[in-house]
Order: sequence, then structure tokens, then C-alpha cells
Amino acid sequence: MDEIQAVMPEQRGATDGERIPYVPGFAQRGTAGPSPKEHGKSLRTAVPRASHADLTLPAGRPDAVRAVEESSRDRVPELTPLRVGRMAAGPFAFLRGTAGLMAHDLVGTPVTGIAAQLCGDAHAANFGLYGDARGRLVMDLNDFDETVVGPWEWDLKRLATSLVLAGREVGADEDTCRAAAHDTVGAYRRTMRLLARLPALDAWNAIPDEELVSHTDARDLLGTLERVSAKARNNTSARFAARSTEPVPDTPGGRRFVDAPPVLRRVPDAEAAAVTTALGAYLETVSEDRRPLLARYAVHDVAFRVVGTGSVGTRSYVVLLLDHRGEPLVLQVKEARPSVLLPHLPAAGFAAPEPGHEGRRVVLGQKRMQVVSDILLGWATVDGRPFQVRQFRNRKGSVDPAALTADQVDDYGRMTGALLARAHAHSADPRLIAGYCGKNEEFDAAVASFAVTYADRTTEDHADLLTAIRTGRLAAERGV
Repeated sequence: MDEIQAVMPEQRGATDGERIPYVPGFAQRGTAGPSPKEHGKSLRTAVPRASHADLTLPAGRPDAVRAVEESSRDRVPELTPLRVGRMAAGPFAFLRGTAGLMAHDLVGTPVTGIAAQLCGDAHAANFGLYGDARGRLVMDLNDFDETVVGPWEWDLKRLATSLVLAGREVGADEDTCRAAAHDTVGAYRRTMRLLARLPALDAWNAIPDEELVSHTDARDLLGTLERVSAKARNNTSARFAARSTEPVPDTPGGRRFVDAPPVLRRVPDAEAAAVTTALGAYLETVSEDRRPLLARYAVHDVAFRVVGTGSVGTRSYVVLLLDHRGEPLVLQVKEARPSVLLPHLPAAGFAAPEPGHEGRRVVLGQKRMQVVSDILLGWATVDGRPFQVRQFRNRKGSVDPAALTADQVDDYGRMTGALLARAHAHSADPRLIAGYCGKNEEFDAAVASFAVTYADRTTEDHADLLTAIRTGRLAAERGV
């Protein structure tokens, strides 16, 4: 993956005669010019913080319905009505399925030029719990289908907008929704300032999960997080396999998936063989020290399983593996399509990366942003299509932002804002972003204003989608 080139002042090499030469890939000693914090602050001249309130939709913006139609291309055709039906549930659900449309709209918004590894789809429902290698629960971003190097502001504006829409969905008044967006950005800014003050190694590992609630003053979420955590601990491969598989007749110890349409269905032998064969190359992408673990499992069955809201219609398989005791491990083999942000990066001043394996892009982006990642992450190619591979039901759990109470939305916004800052700081120098954002709330207020404006735009787009469904332009399947 291309190196991230953040905006930095010009630097000079080591002085002649010094015994220790400059080593590429490390920082330079004795550099001249302003510090990263000062340089970040200087960017306010060209890009005033108040300007982030602006939204000017680009000329030629596709209407919402056409954007949905275009994003459905090359997906499994029979699943398109299901995707549309899920997006029709509300403006928040519509936002979840239109990361590409929002990226198109963000092109004309101000950016500082500071690059970070982006989630690319950093809405409030893409944060959650998952298990680490020892089974402990971690909270972080958990969806990286659209990850790419780009302007850090895009992730933050998408997150803030999603909090406004989630607040509206739970019946919060407009002041509460704006405050949730404002405090989401404030938590991001304050967390970045904290990370900028710490030694580099401490900043890299800062804000352990057990301190998130106190760091973000999110105590109203304690009960919700405890319930989600309890549910996540039981969300395992073993539990999924117990519900979704059955013994194979006349095959001692064998098991296979059971059809549960439209979400889960067994696949033809040739398709199952293609997925299974691809796992051989996947092993080469897994950390070498984990391969002996996978060698203790045998592949027993493959099924197609529908996923997500924005991901509905992409090809996604679950693979059943059993160890010598018959204990299951389920892998998800999920199609990795090009990031929907890629076509819009050049217009924002960022070079699109060289074409490569999309599964590799997703996996490396995820590892770059998360504090701890799935130990079995990797990628593969099935019938010429790129896929990412990961554990399925790895003690995953999530807070549904659209099911919170009105007084919890603000707390959840602060928590996700802090998590996003932590993720961005793994690739962008936190001193640069902290220097730009500053101490006061000018930036917070500007992005909150943008979020309210774009939430209104999304609500109008969602209404257009409903009209297209009523008139028969788009087919929609609900309730699945």
C-alpha cells in the first residue's frame, strides 16, 4: 500500500559530518522549519476552520435513485431488492448504503491536505465490539470495505452526519441532534490533542477501552454497553454453527450448512470448490505464525450468506472448518470491491492508489486503523474476483445508534469521535491535526452545521428513494 504523505513543512537532511546518517522511513534529526503543530495551525489561513460548515453540491450530482442504481451494478441481481428495502427503512439506513454519493458531495468541501488512512464509511453503526486473540472484547471501527488514504475530514463529517440522522430517528429534537454532532467532533478534536501531547509509543497505544467511557464522559451508555458486551461474548463460531449446520448422513463427524433463505443458502459443488481452493492462497497472506493454527482445521462446507446494508448483493461466503474434536471455526470470505471513494480522491487533491488486490487494500487498511485486528485476516481470489477473509462471529457486537434513547446519542457520538481520532492517529501525525483544530470549538461548530445540512439533504434523497419504490422504478424487499 502506498505510503501516506501528510502535509508537512520542508525539512533538511542531517548536517555534514554527522556520524549517524539519515535512515529513510524514520524521522529526520535536527529539522528546520515549523513544528508539526505550528504547521497544522498555519493551515487555518488557507482553510479557515469555519469554512467546514459549507456544503456546495457539485454540478452534475446524480439523483439519489440513480446513485443507488449505479451502486448496485455487478452485485448479485436477485439481492438488489433486499438492499433497496433495507436502505428504505429510514434516512440513516439510506446514508449507510450511499458512501459513494456522499464522497461525490464531499469533493467540493474544504480539506487541509493532511492525509490519513480512512475508514471510508465511518458512520455511527460501523463501530463495535469484537474479540481479540485471547477472547477479550475490544471496541473500535469494524468495517473497512471502503478504506483508502484520503482527507481525514471526510470520515469525520460522515460520522457527524450519521449522529444527526440517528438522533432524529430516535425522536431527539434538533438541538439535541446538532449537539450530538458538535460533541462528536469535539471528542475527536480533544482526543487528537491528547495524543499529540504524548510520547509517540504511548500515543500509539493510548486510550485503552476500559477508559473510553470516562475519557468521553459517556456514562449514560454504561448499561447499553454492558448488554451489548454480554451478547457479544456469546456471538461465536460455535454458536453460529450449532444453529446453522447439521450432521452429514453417513459421514462420521461431518457437518454441513442448512439452507435458511434468503440469508443463508448452500452453493453448488463447483462454487464451493472454487472458494475452498482459494483458501490455499489465503494462507500465504496470513501471518506466518498463525498458519499452524489453521492447519489443525479441515474444511467441511461452504455457503452463501447475505451481509450488511451497504454490502448487500456483494458475494459473501461462510466456510465451516472443524478441528480434531469437531469444534467449529467459521471464516467469512467476502468480496472486496474497489472503494467507492477512489473516483473522487483526485478532485480533492489526493492521488488514487495504484490498482491492486482489493482484499489486500481492505486488510492492510484495517490493520492500519485498529488497535488490535483479527489474527486470521487475509485475502484471496475466487474465480478472478478479490475477496477478504476474516473470522465470522468473532464475539462481535454493536450498539444500534438508531435504537438509543435521545439522551444517549450525545454520549455515543463522543465515544465514536474519540475512537475515530485514535484510528486516524495511527497514520496521520496527531500534532498536525491537533494544531489545525485548535483549542476552541470553532471547528466543532462548523462541522456540526455541515452535518445538519447534509442530514437534511440525505432525508430528501431518502424521500426520492421511497418515491421510486412506490412508482415501481426500484423493486424493494423488506423485513429480512
